[in-house]
Amino acid sequence: MKLAMRFLDIFHEDGSEYIIAPTGSCVAMVTTFYGMMSDMPTAYQEKLVDVQGRVREFTSFLVDVLHIDDVGAEFDARVTVHDSCHALRELGIKHQPRVLLNKVRGTTLVENDAAEQCCGFGGTFAVKYADISTAMTEEKIDAIIRCGADVVTGVDSSCLMQLHGALRRKTSVVRSMHIADILAAGAS
Repeated sequence: MKLAMRFLDIFHEDGSEYIIAPTGSCVAMVTTFYGMMSDMPTAYQEKLVDVQGRVREFTSFLVDVLHIDDVGAEFDARVTVHDSCHALRELGIKHQPRVLLNKVRGTTLVENDAAEQCCGFGGTFAVKYADISTAMTEEKIDAIIRCGADVVTGVDSSCLMQLHGALRRKTSVVRSMHIADILAAGAS
């Protein structure tokens, strides 16, 4: 609760039109889960409404708000997307990363048959239920390798960290990269 209140204190009426975050789970926390905190003081409800109306995930901001689909990037690789749980289910982010990746010169977008499947991270879930988490991650990694991608990308750093570790343990040559890094590659 203290962290939520501190965040709202910083960003309420800070003069910015938008608050952009590179991670869907962080945006979902503010736009969805902060509102579920039943013990949030009344004084913070106005701040919450203000901030929720301005916070956006990076790819959604580019595609849905600015209507940008081409950032001038160049990245030579076969890329697949991991649709993270919070971004997909809480924010409806699925097409936005693909719209942007389809315009990256040199990139071939390849879908994997488990794109919408959880990677098994889920914060403390991976610690509390390590065996289940590992099994979920293995299924996801198998789908990524099967589709022939050189790189797996997404909008959630925690998911990409989970996938990176599993790929290394399998000694796979597939890399994990945040979509912002791909979009910054060779950008003019």
